[in-house]
Amino acid sequence: MTAVAAVAAAAVGAVTLPAAAADHHYPGRSHAAVYISQVRYDSPGRDDRSNWSLNQEWVDITNSARRAVNLDGWTLRDEDGHTYTFRHVRLDGRSTVRVHTGVGYDTRRDLFQDRRAYVWNNDHDTATLRNDRGRFVDDVSWGRHHRGHRR
Repeated sequence: MTAVAAVAAAAVGAVTLPAAAADHHYPGRSHAAVYISQVRYDSPGRDDRSNWSLNQEWVDITNSARRAVNLDGWTLRDEDGHTYTFRHVRLDGRSTVRVHTGVGYDTRRDLFQDRRAYVWNNDHDTATLRNDRGRFVDDVSWGRHHRGHRR
């Protein structure tokens, strides 16, 4: 019974990766106020490139501080160089914004890259967040080349 539960948990983890499950915070590493809190790199169902399926692939960016953060000019990038640049985005304190791959209308809680193809590789990839000066803020990796976080 325990083995079945472990396999089921592993299958769920492959679809949505909480950043904590990816060695999100190393001992001695200062905890940034803005960080990648969760990644769904494998949208549920068949990868048919429909807008619904593309928007089921996303990255959550969380601001754990009380004060809002201006994300204008920040970037979210994968290992292949696909880059999303935040435009006119203010992330309120203690809130999260979800960055979807597909097409949609931006709101305070949901942003859309307006792509017509998947960004995040299912087998392995790294989501990297940088500020408007190009400085590393956070990253999350998964798959066979999982490296955890780097600076």
